[in-house]
Formats: sequence, C-alpha cells, structure tokens
Amino acid sequence: MYAVIRAGGKQYRVAPGDVIRLEKQADEDGKIEFGDVLAVSGGQGQISVPATGARVMGEVVEQGRGKKILVFHYKRKKQYKKLRGHRQDFSAIRITEIAFDGQKFSAPALPKKTAKAKKEAEPKAKTGPRLKAAGKSAAQKPAKKAAAKKPVAKKATKKK
Repeated sequence: MYAVIRAGGKQYRVAPGDVIRLEKQADEDGKIEFGDVLAVSGGQGQISVPATGARVMGEVVEQGRGKKILVFHYKRKKQYKKLRGHRQDFSAIRITEIAFDGQKFSAPALPKKTAKAKKEAEPKAKTGPRLKAAGKSAAQKPAKKAAAKKPVAKKATKKK
C-alpha cells in the first residue's frame, strides 16, 4: 500500500512507516495531515485516483537545517565574484496512516524511548605514565647530548 502526495510543490511516493524530508511544515502537536493525495495503490497493485476523502497522516520526527549549499556567481574578465551560502529548513515526517474508501493502513508503532539508569561511578585505580617508580634515580636516566655551538653570523655593515 502506498500513496502519491503533493507537499511543498513536489510529489512524494509514501507508504506507512516511511520517513520523508520536506520543506519546513507548520504542525499542530506534531501531527500533519496531507489532503492533496494524487494516487493510491490498493493491495493487489491497483492504482486509483481518489476523487475526495483520501488522506495521509504523519507525525513530525525532526526539524532542522540541511547541509550548506554554496552559491557562487562569477563573471569572467570583469573581476566580479560573489560567494553566498544557504541552508534550507526541513521537517522529517514519519507517515503513520493512509486512509481512503473506508480502509486504513497504519504503520507499526515505534517503541517508546526509556530513560536509561545511570551507572554508579566506580573509583578508578591510579595507574599510568604519571606515576613514577619509587626506585628510579637521576643516574639511571640517559644523559642529554651537548648541543654543538653554531658559528656566529657576521653583521651587515651600513653603506655610506
């Protein structure tokens, strides 16, 4: 079962449970109803064009901004360049129900998110490179090599 809907000037093929990204949609309590249904497929592969009464319901899963798109204007030989960026707002919508001709096709319910119990912080044993062994002395460390002296460069004299 799927339907073809029109939203934001584009057409989308959706089925119950699908998540689609549209231009930002105004929603009421996270629910959206698409009334502009162009076609609906039945169970046996029959496609029908609903006159009225077909509707597609969805819920808003996420709202955000997409990737940045760079818009670069350039005119050769005229020293003209302009660079602008744009990020399109979007709404991710999960299709929950398709209804027409008295039939309803619903998506399975998503499992509820549960709060995870915080693990008790256990004190960690102090180990690592910062702790020095008690028996080491300065004599056991390798000696640093003496840096070779570089010849001093001559200073430039002023011209008269």
